[in-house]
Amino acid sequence: MKIDPNDAADLSAQIAEAIRDAIINGQLIVDERLPSEAELAEQFDVSRSTVREALKRLAAQSLIRTQRGAFGGAFVNRISFEEAHGQQITTSTLLLSMNAVSFDVACDARFAMERACAPFAAQHRNADHLATMRAEIHRQSQPGLSDESWCASDVAFHRALVDAADNPVLSYQLAGAVEAMQPLMNMITFTARSRERIIALHTDITDALEAHDSASIELSLIELSSYTKTLGDDVIAAKKSAKQER
Repeated sequence: MKIDPNDAADLSAQIAEAIRDAIINGQLIVDERLPSEAELAEQFDVSRSTVREALKRLAAQSLIRTQRGAFGGAFVNRISFEEAHGQQITTSTLLLSMNAVSFDVACDARFAMERACAPFAAQHRNADHLATMRAEIHRQSQPGLSDESWCASDVAFHRALVDAADNPVLSYQLAGAVEAMQPLMNMITFTARSRERIIALHTDITDALEAHDSASIELSLIELSSYTKTLGDDVIAAKKSAKQER
């Protein structure tokens, strides 16, 4: 692990990156104890406070954990998929909100990734997944359901479809798509969408899932994607027109 003292980047950031790279490439393994602050300071030829700042950066990324006591120190952390989900959702939300990602681009990506789950979901789904999806459809059908609650139910429905694939890697990758992109898309389209049409598509997806029919799931997701994109384009066009008239 090395750093470049002539690099303009912050030294603590360089140290954090060097240790992170050592974890990723297997030089440091899960539960392995890192060298002490003094040893790292000597290795990188920096102060202990700089090392301490680097370790804080790594801890913030859940790459290491610290323990107190005689056998304490900094250890390589074991990150679970559940813990990583939250980070993925937060990162995806920030990227979408802070960058000029068009509605159509986000929509295409989000539904393309979900369609990839269809064959696995059709094969591995169980009664709990179907029960969750049908419960959300019933919830969505309630006449007094608020827009906020409807959006939450929409996310829960698609989350259950993804979970039915029984693939933690896919679930992790789709966490950002479903739980970050979906709410943002709902925020744009909620004033124009037909709940009845979406509920009908949700019902078609669930029926196809119960029948282990992945092709029909994909077709319904394609139709849902097309409808969502049309809604988004219409809402965005209406907002632009309203601004021009002012």
